[in-house]
Amino acid sequence: MKKYLITILTISLLMNYNGIAQSRGIRIGYIDMEYILEKVPSYAEAKNQLDQKAEKWKQEIETKKSDINKLKEALKTERVLLTKELIEEREEEIAFQENELLQYTQKRFGPNGDLIVQKTVLIKPIQDQVFNAVQDIAEAKKYDYIFDKSSDLTMLFAAKKHDISDKVVNVLTRAEKREQMSKKQQRLEEEKERKQELIDDNPELSERQKKSEERKAARLQMIEDKKLAAEEKRKEAEENRKKLLEEKNAKKNGTVSDKSNSETSGGTSTVKGTETTPTVDKKAEAEAAKKKSQEDRQKQIEDRKKAAEEKRQKAISDREAAKKAREEAKSKP
Repeated sequence: MKKYLITILTISLLMNYNGIAQSRGIRIGYIDMEYILEKVPSYAEAKNQLDQKAEKWKQEIETKKSDINKLKEALKTERVLLTKELIEEREEEIAFQENELLQYTQKRFGPNGDLIVQKTVLIKPIQDQVFNAVQDIAEAKKYDYIFDKSSDLTMLFAAKKHDISDKVVNVLTRAEKREQMSKKQQRLEEEKERKQELIDDNPELSERQKKSEERKAARLQMIEDKKLAAEEKRKEAEENRKKLLEEKNAKKNGTVSDKSNSETSGGTSTVKGTETTPTVDKKAEAEAAKKKSQEDRQKQIEDRKKAAEEKRQKAISDREAAKKAREEAKSKP
């Protein structure tokens, strides 16, 4: 009966504010308290401890039941051998233990038992946090009504877009994280949260944000490619300079002359006093090494460009799929 009264009252409120809804638009949201509690780490840990206690109580009850059954079986077996007074004494003992078992069961699992009381004590602080978070979200997002899906209110249908349970969970988890953060980390986290909320509330902004990130990634990739090419060029120039310096020192010390004289059969050296110029073979090798280095560098650049293009195409494909999913969700009644 209470459930129906709440439903009728809700419908009456919505009908009374129908005129306001036409002029301003009433914002209605809902939460699922059971879902939120499952997502809160502190509640899950405390609930696990309570479940362990309940399991221990159940084992104690089963042990008492087993003892009582043993007494009953013993009485049944020995009844023909016992006097009337002993039988009555045994039956009184069994009745007494059964009564104790019933009282213990009520104490642990009754309507006002330890399990219900401790669950209430456990859930109360979390509920207070949820209510505070809901109020903050309602004030910030201009909600007129926020209902609890897991309460006595009967919700025949509720669109997922009106579910703010995840927002409440985010508020609670962020509050726990802030307790372990420095002031600078808290400011950065708050700025990140503010930007994310803007994106969540404005799908078009989300699309622009994605495009901006893609352009930024492409620019960073281009800069990285240029840096790589410049680094390769610098290394090549350094190697050439080092090689020329070694050849110059060799000429100065006269070490190239003897070697070139022993290889005059190739006819590729030009002798001037005791100094010789590098052979054609060495020049060809240097040119080949330079060409190979350029080809390797060009291949690396092409590979990076190919990877960047694949990443960009994948991002475009994912964005189109998400857009199509949203359109399909909107088109559903």
